[in-house]
Amino acid sequence: MSDALHLVCPACHAVNRLPASRLDQQPRCGQCRAPLFSGQPVELTQAGFARQIGRNDIPVLVDFWAPWCGPCKVMAPHFAEATRRLEPQVRLAKLDTEAEPDIGGEFRIRSIPTLVLFRSGREIARQSGALGAEDIVRWVRQHLP
Repeated sequence: MSDALHLVCPACHAVNRLPASRLDQQPRCGQCRAPLFSGQPVELTQAGFARQIGRNDIPVLVDFWAPWCGPCKVMAPHFAEATRRLEPQVRLAKLDTEAEPDIGGEFRIRSIPTLVLFRSGREIARQSGALGAEDIVRWVRQHLP
């Protein structure tokens, strides 16, 4: 099965193996039965960050944000809309830099919101500042083959 993808469950962080042809069929986690894609951004914490970034075979877009950040609040519904438009080809996730300052520091997040696009565990693009849904989708597609 050469077209198999590894997808990390947003609920239990189990790594699931799924044929690429089933990506659009609302797959569920083999361990906890949660949907692998919900149309909503995945909330990341220290516990699941490395696994989501490093073990997903699809690109992962992370919104580094904070609850006190006005532009972050303005961008949140646009990021959710971009999630609905980009899933299941891209996993969209949010990381609260106030709750997880070590991860924000590790990735040298200096301003928020900052979007970081990862592929195979590596950062491939970064964008600071609030964007609308259309701009997020366009920016992601511009950086992926």
